[in-house]
Amino acid sequence: MLQPKRVKYRKVQKGSRRGKAHSGNTVVFGNFGLQALENSFISDRQIEAARRAITRHIHRGGNVWIRIFPDKSITKKAAETRMGSGKGSPDHWVAVVKAGRVMFEMAGVEEVVAKEAMRLAANKLPIKAKFVTKETGAAVGAV
Repeated sequence: MLQPKRVKYRKVQKGSRRGKAHSGNTVVFGNFGLQALENSFISDRQIEAARRAITRHIHRGGNVWIRIFPDKSITKKAAETRMGSGKGSPDHWVAVVKAGRVMFEMAGVEEVVAKEAMRLAANKLPIKAKFVTKETGAAVGAV
């Protein structure tokens, strides 16, 4: 799973997921991308499941870029613990994704194959996403 090698602070505050993505909202590295339409936390397991769906569909051909990284720790208290006594210990890692963010990019495959691979990846994620291309910069069709 993806997670940082080291962080300055083990526990982070919840933060804000409101608004649209100001950076990372265009296809830069590849020719095709998967763009988020909603705000959400995407866990490291969900990112890995989507990556596997993409690479298996394209039969390890072409290139895949993951444009999001889970660098925010989510804490959880142990089961059957009384209230109080501070914040729980880090449980898993998430990436903060805002609407408009390009999460995955792909190159070296045909558009039909890329669109199907991105559709499979979008089904692994807890948010709505759409397939975008580099040439138009806009949505080709909702996934």
